Amino acid sequence: MSSYMRLRQICLVAPQLEPVITDIARIMGLAICYRDGNVAKYGLENALLPVDTILLEVVAPFKDGTTAGRFIEKTGGRGGYMAIFCCDDPDERGRNANALGVRTANVIDHAPYHGVQLHPRDCRAAFIEFNHTEGSDDSLGAYPPAGPDWQKFIRKDVTQALTAVEMQSPDPQGLAEHWGKIIGVAPRDAELRLPNATFRFVKGASEIMSALEFRVTDAAQVLHAAKAKGLAVAGNEFLLGGVTFRVS
Repeated sequence: MSSYMRLRQICLVAPQLEPVITDIARIMGLAICYRDGNVAKYGLENALLPVDTILLEVVAPFKDGTTAGRFIEKTGGRGGYMAIFCCDDPDERGRNANALGVRTANVIDHAPYHGVQLHPRDCRAAFIEFNHTEGSDDSLGAYPPAGPDWQKFIRKDVTQALTAVEMQSPDPQGLAEHWGKIIGVAPRDAELRLPNATFRFVKGASEIMSALEFRVTDAAQVLHAAKAKGLAVAGNEFLLGGVTFRVS
């Protein structure tokens, strides 16, 4: 089984792109690197922001009957939409998932990029996608979904890294083991530790991607900016784009 596995992208879903994408950018000190016209065929619009070498994407449906729209209806808009991992061989990871009873929902083949998306109902909590960009194993290399020069938009004066993703479930250990089998990483203490981020599984009423954790230069400044946007801040966190943003 291929050993190279990193978190490449987190996708959130919102009823409308604005003001969510602008609020994230301003509060977290991030810059939009790309808006991908290719997602229009799915009835979506999007924007991506690099958080160091992990991309944070927000998608929003602009017509009825989209998967993203159904996701919002089903979840009441709470929870992240997709976790996207880069690896050596997305097809191999897809076959492994299929053997576990997890169906393939979509295959994206835009050379040099190749992606395999798994069915969210089978993944539980969120979509999982595996992808690979030919000749780009460097985390600062080409990544077509983020545009031709996404690296130029990395900003680190406010937000330095996306360090962890929190997943909620009534059975966190069970969900950790399920995701661990799909991703090929054995859980330790209900955590999946990847080279560049940790997935943490905690007790919750429903199965959702519940929070994103960030390392920031000045947590008080970020929380003040969130409050100024009218968001409800509690402790070191606030709700935005369907997930809890937690800063430290």
